[in-house]
Amino acid sequence: MKKKITLEYTLNSSPKVIFPRLSTPGGLSEWFADNVNINGNYYSFFWGKSEQRAEIIQKKENRYIRFRWVDSEETEVHWFEFRINIDELTGDTALIITDFVDDEEKESTIELWNSQIAKLKHVIGL
Repeated sequence: MKKKITLEYTLNSSPKVIFPRLSTPGGLSEWFADNVNINGNYYSFFWGKSEQRAEIIQKKENRYIRFRWVDSEETEVHWFEFRINIDELTGDTALIITDFVDDEEKESTIELWNSQIAKLKHVIGL
Protein backbone atom coordinates (compact mmCIF):
# COMPACT_ATOMS: atom_id res chain seq x y z
CA MET A 1 0.00 0.00 0.00
CA LYS A 2 1.36 3.39 -0.98
CA LYS A 3 1.74 6.14 1.58
CA LYS A 4 1.27 9.84 1.07
CA ILE A 5 4.33 12.05 1.33
CA THR A 6 4.43 15.83 1.35
CA LEU A 7 7.53 17.79 0.39
CA GLU A 8 7.99 21.55 0.67
CA TYR A 9 10.43 23.69 -1.29
CA THR A 10 10.97 27.44 -0.90
CA LEU A 11 10.96 29.09 -4.31
CA ASN A 12 10.45 32.78 -3.55
CA SER A 13 9.09 33.57 -6.95
CA SER A 14 5.70 34.83 -8.02
CA PRO A 15 2.89 32.27 -8.38
CA LYS A 16 2.35 33.80 -11.85
CA VAL A 17 5.88 32.67 -12.76
CA ILE A 18 5.69 29.27 -11.04
CA PHE A 19 2.18 28.08 -11.95
CA PRO A 20 2.64 27.89 -15.75
CA ARG A 21 5.63 25.62 -15.13
CA LEU A 22 3.39 23.30 -13.10
CA SER A 23 0.37 23.29 -15.37
CA THR A 24 1.35 23.71 -19.02
CA PRO A 25 3.06 21.24 -21.35
CA GLY A 26 5.80 23.74 -22.16
CA GLY A 27 6.41 24.56 -18.52
CA LEU A 28 6.45 20.92 -17.38
CA SER A 29 8.82 20.04 -20.25
CA GLU A 30 11.34 22.53 -18.84
CA TRP A 31 11.90 20.58 -15.62
CA PHE A 32 9.51 17.68 -14.93
CA ALA A 33 9.61 15.48 -18.05
CA ASP A 34 11.50 15.32 -21.33
CA ASN A 35 8.32 16.15 -23.23
CA VAL A 36 4.68 16.75 -22.34
CA ASN A 37 1.60 16.69 -24.56
CA ILE A 38 -1.94 17.64 -23.65
CA ASN A 39 -5.29 16.45 -24.96
CA GLY A 40 -8.17 18.03 -23.04
CA ASN A 41 -7.62 17.24 -19.34
CA TYR A 42 -5.13 14.47 -20.15
CA TYR A 43 -1.39 15.01 -20.10
CA SER A 44 1.13 12.59 -21.60
CA PHE A 45 4.51 12.72 -19.87
CA PHE A 46 7.55 11.34 -21.70
CA TRP A 47 10.85 10.33 -20.10
CA GLY A 48 13.11 8.85 -22.77
CA LYS A 49 11.02 6.14 -24.45
CA SER A 50 8.69 5.78 -21.48
CA GLU A 51 5.25 7.45 -21.38
CA GLN A 52 2.78 7.96 -18.54
CA ARG A 53 -0.61 9.62 -18.78
CA ALA A 54 -2.31 11.69 -16.12
CA GLU A 55 -5.63 13.48 -15.85
CA ILE A 56 -6.10 16.85 -14.19
CA ILE A 57 -8.63 16.23 -11.43
CA GLN A 58 -8.42 19.60 -9.65
CA LYS A 59 -6.97 22.96 -10.55
CA LYS A 60 -7.09 26.50 -9.23
CA GLU A 61 -5.12 29.08 -11.20
CA ASN A 62 -1.89 30.19 -9.48
CA ARG A 63 -2.70 28.01 -6.43
CA TYR A 64 -2.61 24.25 -7.18
CA ILE A 65 -3.00 21.49 -9.73
CA ARG A 66 -3.69 17.83 -8.98
CA PHE A 67 -3.13 14.97 -11.42
CA ARG A 68 -4.26 11.34 -11.29
CA TRP A 69 -2.19 8.73 -13.10
CA VAL A 70 -4.44 6.92 -15.59
CA ASP A 71 -2.12 4.23 -16.94
CA SER A 72 -1.33 2.84 -13.53
CA GLU A 73 -1.81 -0.86 -12.90
CA GLU A 74 -2.62 0.00 -9.30
CA THR A 75 -6.14 -0.67 -8.08
CA GLU A 76 -5.88 2.22 -5.65
CA VAL A 77 -6.35 5.75 -6.92
CA HIS A 78 -3.21 7.81 -6.42
CA TRP A 79 -2.63 11.37 -7.38
CA PHE A 80 0.14 13.92 -7.18
CA GLU A 81 -0.27 17.60 -6.55
CA PHE A 82 1.68 20.82 -6.92
CA ARG A 83 0.45 23.49 -4.49
CA ILE A 84 1.77 27.04 -4.18
CA ASN A 85 1.67 28.45 -0.66
CA ILE A 86 2.50 32.01 0.35
CA ASP A 87 3.40 32.49 4.02
CA GLU A 88 1.26 35.30 5.41
CA LEU A 89 3.95 36.56 7.80
CA THR A 90 7.09 36.38 5.69
CA GLY A 91 5.65 36.51 2.17
CA ASP A 92 7.83 33.52 1.22
CA THR A 93 6.51 31.37 -1.61
CA ALA A 94 6.73 27.61 -1.25
CA LEU A 95 5.91 24.76 -3.58
CA ILE A 96 4.29 21.85 -1.75
CA ILE A 97 4.34 18.51 -3.54
CA THR A 98 2.11 15.65 -2.49
CA ASP A 99 2.84 12.21 -3.89
CA PHE A 100 2.24 8.55 -3.01
CA VAL A 101 5.06 6.02 -2.67
CA ASP A 102 5.82 2.50 -1.51
CA ASP A 103 7.93 2.36 1.66
CA GLU A 104 10.92 0.92 -0.18
CA GLU A 105 10.78 3.73 -2.78
CA LYS A 106 10.39 6.64 -0.36
CA GLU A 107 14.04 7.75 -0.23
CA SER A 108 14.62 7.43 -3.98
CA THR A 109 11.37 9.30 -4.68
CA ILE A 110 12.42 12.15 -2.37
CA GLU A 111 15.83 12.29 -4.11
CA LEU A 112 14.09 12.40 -7.49
CA TRP A 113 11.82 15.27 -6.40
CA ASN A 114 14.84 17.14 -4.98
CA SER A 115 16.59 16.76 -8.32
CA GLN A 116 13.53 17.86 -10.29
CA ILE A 117 12.99 20.91 -8.06
CA ALA A 118 16.66 21.87 -8.52
CA LYS A 119 15.94 21.93 -12.27
CA LEU A 120 12.80 24.02 -11.68
CA LYS A 121 14.75 26.52 -9.58
CA HIS A 122 17.33 26.81 -12.34
CA VAL A 123 14.60 27.37 -14.95
CA ILE A 124 13.00 30.19 -12.96
CA GLY A 125 16.37 31.76 -12.14
CA LEU A 126 16.76 30.90 -8.45
